Amino acid sequence: MKIIEVIADHGHLDTIMGIADQHHAIDVWPGSVAEDNRCAVRILVTPESRQVILDALQSVLSTSETARIIVLPVEASLPRVEDNEVEKESRKHKAALSREELYNDVSKSARLDGRFLLLVFLSTIVVAVGLLENNVAVVIGAMVIAPFLGPNIALALGSALGDNALVWQSLKTNLSGMAFALVLSISLGALWPYAVDSQELLARTHVGLDSIALALASGAAAVLSLTTGLASVLVGVMVAVALLPPTATLGFMLGSGQQELALGAGLLLAVNIVCVNLAAKLGFLFMGIKPRTWLDQQRARQSMVTYIAIWLILLITLTVLIYLRTQFSQA
Repeated sequence: MKIIEVIADHGHLDTIMGIADQHHAIDVWPGSVAEDNRCAVRILVTPESRQVILDALQSVLSTSETARIIVLPVEASLPRVEDNEVEKESRKHKAALSREELYNDVSKSARLDGRFLLLVFLSTIVVAVGLLENNVAVVIGAMVIAPFLGPNIALALGSALGDNALVWQSLKTNLSGMAFALVLSISLGALWPYAVDSQELLARTHVGLDSIALALASGAAAVLSLTTGLASVLVGVMVAVALLPPTATLGFMLGSGQQELALGAGLLLAVNIVCVNLAAKLGFLFMGIKPRTWLDQQRARQSMVTYIAIWLILLITLTVLIYLRTQFSQA
């Protein structure tokens, strides 16, 4: 449950109370009128009704320059609110977090700033040590840092909402971070050209159809964990479909002149990126994440279809390349 606090002109009070009643809010209580003629109304809502109430409030208050809507967390509420059968049925295909909460959480990871680049630098150093020293624990530690998972999920959310600004910001952050990690890894590979026989390194130069299945499942799990509020699941996703180790491996192999092994690492990295984005986009679509207005929904639908088609074409192309590479290796 969450509390939606609406601060608006007193003239909107009846409308706000009506919206809460119409959409079966658990409880609602208005505050006193302040000197600026505004009052605060708090609405206790279930996850099932939160998005529809937020949309209704935004439609009513969109023209008001003094209105503000705030979503507050609720640790516990007594007496307990029992789920009825209608609520249980409506929960099956709905996100537990509202569109606005998801955007606020995900968009932070798409920012390209000094902190992100520093995180990429430090995690690349950590994963480099783990790969070169064949230390599984250190590699897993670098996976958990996972600086690239957030921008890719933000890219999927941006296309689901038809938010071109978030899409381009995510792309810029992804490309800049990966280019930075790749250049750093190439430099390390040139400094230690004979340290590429580590099993952890070599493991990331092999890619098969199982890698595609793993990346698809992990991307879907990432979206599920975000939309349901189960953030702890993300740790497992970060480890399962980490993007930094294959990036570092690609750089090591290029820096040390191992072109064939670099191709394998590059294919693994491409498979992970494509599958995570494709699964995330389908996950947001399945969970019903879409813009509020009809016009924005139409634009987002066109955007989603385009992006899904692009990722599907890329996935088919990668699958063919993996198959041909496997057949060539066996021959």
